[in-house]
Amino acid sequence: MAAVEIGRLRYGAIVSVHTGADESITTLTDDGIEELKDMLSDARISQDTWHAFLEDFVDDPEIIARVKDKWPR
Repeated sequence: MAAVEIGRLRYGAIVSVHTGADESITTLTDDGIEELKDMLSDARISQDTWHAFLEDFVDDPEIIARVKDKWPR
């Protein structure tokens, strides 16, 4: 089986707004939300691509293990 490349969010899809000297809020733009939906849809093509997505984007091994035990809904 060939590997499926799951894309990254484009520059500008994520914005940070500084709300104080040491405070900021980071969020997705409307386009960023659509890109994230597309990434998740692509990742859910198969169990292998879903597991690869989790390993690429989630830093916590416990979360990865817990989510791998359940097929995406």
